[in-house]
Amino acid sequence: MLEAIRLTKSYGGHTALNGLHLTVEKGEIFCLLGQNGAGKTTSINIFLGFVAPTSGEARIAGVPVSTRGQEARKHLAYIPEVVMLYGNLTGLENLDYFSRLAGFRYPAAELTAFLNKAGLQQEAHAKKLANYSKGMRQKVGIAIALAKNAAAILMDEPTSGLDPKATAEFTTIVQGLAAEGKSVLMATHDIFNAVNVGTRIGIMKQGRLVHTVDTRSISANALQELYLETI
Repeated sequence: MLEAIRLTKSYGGHTALNGLHLTVEKGEIFCLLGQNGAGKTTSINIFLGFVAPTSGEARIAGVPVSTRGQEARKHLAYIPEVVMLYGNLTGLENLDYFSRLAGFRYPAAELTAFLNKAGLQQEAHAKKLANYSKGMRQKVGIAIALAKNAAAILMDEPTSGLDPKATAEFTTIVQGLAAEGKSVLMATHDIFNAVNVGTRIGIMKQGRLVHTVDTRSISANALQELYLETI
């Protein structure tokens, strides 16, 4: 569903990505670990079309982002560290607005169903986003991805700043999306949550993917040791 082929990105004398190759299959949650500047966010931004690679190619469902970006991004949804929504609108109104931007029009009952599926409590649907916690905003972001019917979801530090309860809820929701066949690429610093939520984990250093591990074959402590050895 997602494929990076020898992706390289240079900014002047700095190489942010250096021949990155990775794949994310249907129904897989691939977590990218690495220090700040390792290339995690740059990788996601290239898939989103926010940044053009110096060389190499990013593909979404086989469609190259660089030459057919609009078509490629139809398969995609993005949940950043801070989900940017309109504070003066309710959760339901935000979902309706962003669904319409993506070309989808849903009746109120379906919008409510998306919010429920994303784990947002019913009583919050009609409250303004200005009163939402970060975890509640993330759930609206997931509802938007559901409404868009995105086959692949990119996430950049989605659990940063969440308390343990909200992180656990988020993990359960993301695993449910993968069980339905959604593909997830998540950049994170959270080693322990990566083991809990991911199917595979990649460790990046200086723009390269230096390790890829299956979460079924490694514990959180062993992953932490490997990570510390790598960086």
